[in-house]
Amino acid sequence: MTLVFYSGKECCLCDQAESLLKEVSPSVLAQTTKVDVRSSTNLYHMYGARIPVLFNKENEQELPWPFNKEQLVEFLS
Repeated sequence: MTLVFYSGKECCLCDQAESLLKEVSPSVLAQTTKVDVRSSTNLYHMYGARIPVLFNKENEQELPWPFNKEQLVEFLS
């Protein structure tokens, strides 16, 4: 699974989502690419109001915040 974690600097919601991902699967977190949506105008327009967002590159599915542990486990399976 190839995941991208769209986030932003000084984003407390992003910190919560990252902590939840670390709790559920530290190995997945270690392999996840973290991208600041402010690094690109296009990304900012797509994700700026919705961060944090997990994106699975293989099946192009997204898991936007808010999500809970159960939703995250299902997304990762």
